[in-house]
Amino acid sequence: MKNILVIGAGRFGTYLIQGFSEQGDEILVIDKDEDRLGKVLPFVTASLIGDSTDSDFMGNIGVNNFDICAVCIGDNFQNSLETTSLLKELGAKFVIARASRDVQEKFLLRNGADEVVYPEKNMAKWTAIRFSSENVKDYIPVPGDYSIFEVNIPKSWVGKSMVELNIRQNMHLNIIAVNNKDDSELNMNYSPSDPFREGQSIMVIGSDEDLKKHLGLDY
Repeated sequence: MKNILVIGAGRFGTYLIQGFSEQGDEILVIDKDEDRLGKVLPFVTASLIGDSTDSDFMGNIGVNNFDICAVCIGDNFQNSLETTSLLKELGAKFVIARASRDVQEKFLLRNGADEVVYPEKNMAKWTAIRFSSENVKDYIPVPGDYSIFEVNIPKSWVGKSMVELNIRQNMHLNIIAVNNKDDSELNMNYSPSDPFREGQSIMVIGSDEDLKKHLGLDY
């Protein structure tokens, strides 16, 4: 369990709060808008109405006690920049800031952000890759030109096992889980000697080059 400070309870901030809440984290949320705060109250430990660019207000919160401070201000980049800088000045351990353009990332990093996220850009990329092929069911980018995909079993694999195909040696791919057509959850306790069946899907990790080459992905 972590202590999280979320600044900004707009759409992105709300989804982030819900995600942290599902992990059992303790969350303090700050926003100028009382109505916004009211909508996230079921998911947070505490909430405060205030201006995150006010050094006196922020100085009384004890930001150095939070494991993560997330700046989710989407409608005013100047406030986002000032808030990020102020958090670091006050001793914040780790600051995540939201950006909508590349130039914003540069300024945020220079002003103290440890990590910058692009919710719209990342979701647009995920959507494009997810629906670029009928075989793709899910997609997770991994640093270093690697990716994780959930894809339908290639037709040429049906009736053959991982052992027969020698996937790791011949294709340099690692299968994390197998999902049967009627199952709602991926099965990580699969047998590498079991033949693949039509309708199954796999969760697989590999370099982008090998994924494109051996699974026919185009992204």
